[in-house]
Amino acid sequence: MPLSSMTGYARASSAFDGLHWQWEIKSVNGKGLDVRCRVPPGFETLDLPVREIAQKNLKRGNIQISLTCDRGGTEQRLAVNEMALEQVVVLAERLRERLGGAPPQIESLLALRGVMDVAASIEDEAQIAKRDKAMLASAEEAFHALTIARKAEGAKLAGVLSLHLDRIEKLALAARDNPARTVEAIRVRLAEQVARLMDASSSFDQDRLHQEAVLLATRADIAEEIDRLFAHIEAARKLLLSGEPVGRQFDFLSQEFNREANTLCSKASERSLTAIGLELKTVIDQMREQVQNIE
Repeated sequence: MPLSSMTGYARASSAFDGLHWQWEIKSVNGKGLDVRCRVPPGFETLDLPVREIAQKNLKRGNIQISLTCDRGGTEQRLAVNEMALEQVVVLAERLRERLGGAPPQIESLLALRGVMDVAASIEDEAQIAKRDKAMLASAEEAFHALTIARKAEGAKLAGVLSLHLDRIEKLALAARDNPARTVEAIRVRLAEQVARLMDASSSFDQDRLHQEAVLLATRADIAEEIDRLFAHIEAARKLLLSGEPVGRQFDFLSQEFNREANTLCSKASERSLTAIGLELKTVIDQMREQVQNIE
């Protein structure tokens, strides 16, 4: 199963008993799973079931769900609020007597808010249940399409991350095999340090010489950092193949990569090793940006 991205978009539309609707789902990066659902008035019964569908299909991401409905193909009835109309007529007549002017036009009165509106269709519980079942089936289709879109994006991410891991491995090998880490190279640098100490002081301090030798040997030893880099590379490649939501694990692993690169840079006593360490940090930073998109 391929890696899944947290970024995706999908929609699904259908119709039932003269009602046409469309589900639209947008998904972006998020630390956890945050679902926001917007449904029109009269369809509130869909809110909770749709959230449950989201939780069943997704593990992470900020999810925005919207539902639009249209009864354009059905016959609509107009309803007049006669009590409101009578009150408006009485008020309009009083104003006309007081201020003068032409009598109010019925068209203007009917256009006032609350006087006339489209009558809501009366649906019993059985009709609503059938409607909701059809609409939730359509929502399932939308989430299925979203899952496919996120996996397609995840496959691209996996390819990019694999290239980053290959580059990190090459740099780790270059650091491991760097000539500056050979015994002869360390001996030469130690001799240079001894020469500087003797030039700087007329008295030869054996303790100081020993301290400098230990420090130089310690700084030159990056074996542990390289071993851990290889271990992290192996772990990351296993995550790429796991088929599970591994975003959080990958994020933690990328932090470990960065820690080893920082330590390698701090220990580097030669320009060539420093250059490798800096390039490692650059590649790891690029990888961390991509990791933020993984579910």
